[in-house]
Amino acid sequence: MSRLAYLAPALLIGAILVVWQVACAVLHTPEYLLPPPTAIALALIRNAPILALSAWRTLAMALEALIAASLFAALLAFLVSLSRTLDRAIRPLAVALQVTPVVAIAPLFVIWAGVDHPDRAIVALAAIVAFFPIFSGAVRGLSSADPDLERLFDLYDARGLQRLTRLRLPSAVPFIVEGLKVASGLAIIGAVVAEFVAGSGGAEGLAWRILEAGNRLRTAEMFAAIVTLALMAAVVHLAFQALERRALVWWRGR
Repeated sequence: MSRLAYLAPALLIGAILVVWQVACAVLHTPEYLLPPPTAIALALIRNAPILALSAWRTLAMALEALIAASLFAALLAFLVSLSRTLDRAIRPLAVALQVTPVVAIAPLFVIWAGVDHPDRAIVALAAIVAFFPIFSGAVRGLSSADPDLERLFDLYDARGLQRLTRLRLPSAVPFIVEGLKVASGLAIIGAVVAEFVAGSGGAEGLAWRILEAGNRLRTAEMFAAIVTLALMAAVVHLAFQALERRALVWWRGR
């Protein structure tokens, strides 16, 4: 990849920031309405410790949700791959759960988890958001094995566990990893939206920092929290992208 391909995003972001800064200065925009990038940078530096702590809490809840969603989705996908009847029974419920807006069911989870434990509701809601990509990818991957290899396993009278571990699971690796990469971003989105809906500072994640700054009309601090959230999501995405590359190298070697 050429050097220009790496510089292009940085140049574009830099141009946007310069135009933004100049426009705020020329138009005398009130800082509570739209702060200039320099004010956002100062807010980011000034609040770096508390933003880092809140980012870690949001990330921890999102990762807990991702692990829970991965385990449940993988187990359900394995069961579905063994029975067409289970597939017909479970898939409509999984789709219905996926298309239901998380904000519609969030109040229920807040009540069930209790006002004193908003983190439990946030993790559960984020897990629901992250569940479907993993489940869908695993189901598709487990059913994508080469038909010729399936017939070969039939010829050797392979047991169900042998067929699963030596044929279908290796064939499903690219699909599962892709599902995890998509779900990692959705888990962060789900955690942030759930914290907004919970409306409690008990979790003290980045969403709460955004709400707190907004209620006080500290727009620069709101932007600082949003920038922190974007950077965190980008780091998670890059980490799962690296995991995907390593997993695919292993898969091709197998």
